[in-house]
Amino acid sequence: MVEPDITSDIAILREQIDQVLKERTRRYTEELCEIGEELDPVAAALNDFVEGGKRFRPIFGYLGYLATGTQPKRSVLVACSALELVHICALIHDDLMDGSDTRRKKPSIHRRFSQLHRDQSYQGDADRFGSAAAILLGDLALVWADRILTDSGIEADALFRTMPIFNLMRDELMAGQYLDVLEGALATTSVERSLKVARFKSGKYSIERPLHFGAALAGAQNRVLEELSKYGLPLGEAFQLRDDILGVFGNSSITGKPAGDDLREGKRTVMIAMTHARATKEQGEKLSGLFGRPDLNDEEVSTLREIITETGALGECERLIETLASQASDALKLSHFDSEAKKHLEEMIKLATKRDL
Repeated sequence: MVEPDITSDIAILREQIDQVLKERTRRYTEELCEIGEELDPVAAALNDFVEGGKRFRPIFGYLGYLATGTQPKRSVLVACSALELVHICALIHDDLMDGSDTRRKKPSIHRRFSQLHRDQSYQGDADRFGSAAAILLGDLALVWADRILTDSGIEADALFRTMPIFNLMRDELMAGQYLDVLEGALATTSVERSLKVARFKSGKYSIERPLHFGAALAGAQNRVLEELSKYGLPLGEAFQLRDDILGVFGNSSITGKPAGDDLREGKRTVMIAMTHARATKEQGEKLSGLFGRPDLNDEEVSTLREIITETGALGECERLIETLASQASDALKLSHFDSEAKKHLEEMIKLATKRDL
């Protein structure tokens, strides 16, 4: 592969990351299957999962590297691709915790392996088998993230610099996942708590830490990391807020998940917390009676959407996204990043916050 050309558009960078991920996962799954043909379904599932995705985290990682003015390197692109495997781990585990049936228009991993259990007439409980498989496959993706990073070809001192950030990112991700689980178990909703969940479950690990990861590979000083945080933190929160809106109002043909799936799963997002805070007594009773019911039909999903819209929660979330995106853009203008990288970081603001419904 030629050295990555960041003067090309983001789509080309995404294609280069795709190629790295396919090459590496193919190699790892071939090694896995040498243990025995019983692992063929595991290999197939992980290869399929790697096929999809926007690659935001590796892209932000690579742009963090380029923001320092350092020349493109294939080894750095490979190292940044490790961030996608961390994301895949999070998605597999998240789908299991949420009880999601689909991901990217295909059965979620735990559903896929539950069906395998039924198809093969295995002994025991099919759903428990699927859950166990999802935990293990998610863990395996996390192991492969380490493998890609350590086998990327980056110099030892670069690896030494970036490992603390890589570890912190994963710590924050797991903490955010637990906060999300905890939020669903509490008796009350809170905008402040939901914002904290959004910040740690997605915002920081999706944008801020990948930027830091890439910058550390280039040997960036703390001043650069601070400037990246001023851009990445608000954008990360805006990114998650857009995701929350898509989870309720998104087009299933685009999101790859059934319409209103977050409503059935009872996800306590910022938008839902705002809805609870603004709802009338009648709206609140309907919200409490319907929200989180797995068997919601299309009419009931529409009722919840109407309540969210009528309370002004949807509009407030949209305004908050605009405010946060503007903060990221303003921080970018004041930064000392490489001018070419700045252009792409500005483009990423739009890609992260203007995704189609």
